[in-house]
Amino acid sequence: MPAEIRKTLLHIENTLIEGGKAAQTPLRMIAAMAVIRNPWASLGFVEDLSPAIHDCAPGLGALLTGMILDAAGGGDKVEGYGKAAIVGLNGEVEHASALIHTLHFGNHYRNAVGAKSYLSFCNTRGPANAPLLIPLMDKNDGGKRSHYLTIQTSVADAPGADEILIALGASIGGRPHHRIGDRYQDLKELGHDAENPAAV
Repeated sequence: MPAEIRKTLLHIENTLIEGGKAAQTPLRMIAAMAVIRNPWASLGFVEDLSPAIHDCAPGLGALLTGMILDAAGGGDKVEGYGKAAIVGLNGEVEHASALIHTLHFGNHYRNAVGAKSYLSFCNTRGPANAPLLIPLMDKNDGGKRSHYLTIQTSVADAPGADEILIALGASIGGRPHHRIGDRYQDLKELGHDAENPAAV
């Protein structure tokens, strides 16, 4: 059956001043969240998670993607993106991972924003009001450090012990006054090939 959703939340953060200096273009970060009943709650150790993944993940991906697009004004506006999940204390970290680390979830978002890079992620276990951290990266360029960002928020009453908090994150813009360059300059200085950054 589809995910049993208790509530959804939308977090929008606008940074106007950073380091005491006004941002030429304010940074907007958006988190779309859903609090769901853990579909594996009270079942003990479940060997095959795929039936519930197939039941729950596509609808969650579509729902949260729609929330992001509405808040951003369209997929073309999204520059940085990521995902996260927190499973409640009665669940396994694998339960949080199961619902976000599947193309049935992530491809809704990836396709809607026209992304090429992978979705950066965080999956943890915690109580209600646990910190929700959504790491972001540029949707088309994993080496673009200006868009290495993290959305940090929490939900006062979630996740409950038998719940999972699922989230997608987006940025419109990068860090104000970013000035640490991109990893390609480091690779050039180290004499490494961008196609083989570890030089192995």
